[in-house]
Amino acid sequence: MTIDGQQDLEGLRRAGRVAARCLARMGEMVEPGMTTLELDRIGREYMESRGAQSAPELSYDFPAATCISVNEEVAHGIAGERRIEAGDLVHIDVSLELDGYFGDTGAAFPVPPVSAERRRMISATRRALRAAMQQTRHGRRLRGIGRAIEDAATKAGFGLIRNLGSHGIGRSLHEEPKFVPGFDDPSEERFLHDGLVLTIEPFLTNGREQALTAKDGWTLLNEPGTTTVQFEHTIVVTRKKPLVMTLP
Repeated sequence: MTIDGQQDLEGLRRAGRVAARCLARMGEMVEPGMTTLELDRIGREYMESRGAQSAPELSYDFPAATCISVNEEVAHGIAGERRIEAGDLVHIDVSLELDGYFGDTGAAFPVPPVSAERRRMISATRRALRAAMQQTRHGRRLRGIGRAIEDAATKAGFGLIRNLGSHGIGRSLHEEPKFVPGFDDPSEERFLHDGLVLTIEPFLTNGREQALTAKDGWTLLNEPGTTTVQFEHTIVVTRKKPLVMTLP
């Protein structure tokens, strides 16, 4: 989507704010012993109380309100009877629709005790997100997003999930550009333009660089014992710094 005036900007900001507050609420409630289904219900209740709908349910008939991925689950985890345990890394991805606009955000929530390497990976992923967002300016190459993410990952000694990336968003959950590489892709020749709405979502890993689909047809997996960390914002490209829509 490319925004067309203040109405679009405010609509995106409202949707993004609800998504961000839903994510924060769910993150606050993560604790050992609870099931991922219980955590998902917290997210569903928050969305519905604000008049929002789950975007993955609305768009793809996803079997939960949010995506909750634990440990070796890279993304698109389905909430269920899995219990969160001490030492787990819980990824929560909240995407929703509100009044015709979509917001998409996500974060990793470590459950103590947290290993030193996992702390390093979380910090590196946050840096990668900030660096990539600084590349989202009118007239710059789309390739700069992936280059910034890869530079941050390489400096920290981590790899990247290469079959997941950022995407356009706005009036639907996934819009053009449908796939924005989260790595430096020399074949990427597209340019960013003023008003373009995108997610930015780096996936850093210490496992293999291709996530595999589980038997449930949704959950994306890495090798057992590995860690993948993702953080995500929805932004609007401008001629200066990007406008972040998913702030609480």
